[in-house]
Amino acid sequence: QAQLVESGGGLVQAGGSLRLSCAASGRTFSRYGMGWFRQRPGKEREFVAAIRWSGGVTAYANSVRGRFTISRDNAKNTVFLQMNSLKPEDTAVYVCAAEKTAYTVVLPTMPDEYDIWGQGTQVTVSL
Repeated sequence: QAQLVESGGGLVQAGGSLRLSCAASGRTFSRYGMGWFRQRPGKEREFVAAIRWSGGVTAYANSVRGRFTISRDNAKNTVFLQMNSLKPEDTAVYVCAAEKTAYTVVLPTMPDEYDIWGQGTQVTVSL
């Protein structure tokens, strides 16, 4: 029943920006931390960013820190990923995920700590 649907991906030139959205349903969204991961061909799924169930506290991969911002609007059951200063190496399928456990304080960065996954949205950054 729980479902996450991403949107906002596309093709953008290096240095440009995109804002991804993830709409949640089927779970009490406000109780769970949310994360963004990305998948590149031939590579393992990579942690990008996470946000606490209550918002405010966030975590980022070193590769995106200072360029990407995760946020959420619990009233709208939506999490966002604002991506600025995009680089070609950011090209990937970006996937939204919900944590397994409610009300976590420490934000997990491993995929196995998440149990609900979206279908992904493609982000392509050209030179």
